[in-house]
Amino acid sequence: MENELETHALKPIGIVHSTLRKRSEAPRQGKGAPDAAIELDASVAEALDGLEPGDEIILVTWLHQARRNVLKVHPRSDAAIPLTGVFATRSPDRPNPIGLHRVTIRSISGCTLEVGPLEAIDGTPVLDIKPVLPADEGL
Repeated sequence: MENELETHALKPIGIVHSTLRKRSEAPRQGKGAPDAAIELDASVAEALDGLEPGDEIILVTWLHQARRNVLKVHPRSDAAIPLTGVFATRSPDRPNPIGLHRVTIRSISGCTLEVGPLEAIDGTPVLDIKPVLPADEGL
């Protein structure tokens, strides 16, 4: 299978600016997370057309401090819970550490979105933004 899979390069479209500086400061599943600024590259500014404050979006991020060689974790870092495959958890440590964050747009100014709540740490690359649609209510 290895020969059949291609490597794909992803180019970030922006970066997270947050008061959360370390992984240890990031709340689990966004509970209690602060608002943050998403600074987008000017080359994607037109892609913001149609978004408004109050809209819910899914931020797709690259969890740049994640360990990519981890395949099993104790869910919620609780050693009392048996080791579980990362695909059955929300652990940031995984082969391809893509983060999905459901947030609300607080404001838009030029290429900067204020969003919240967001548990991503400062410096996290943003890969994409997708709108939350009614069928996405379960995310």
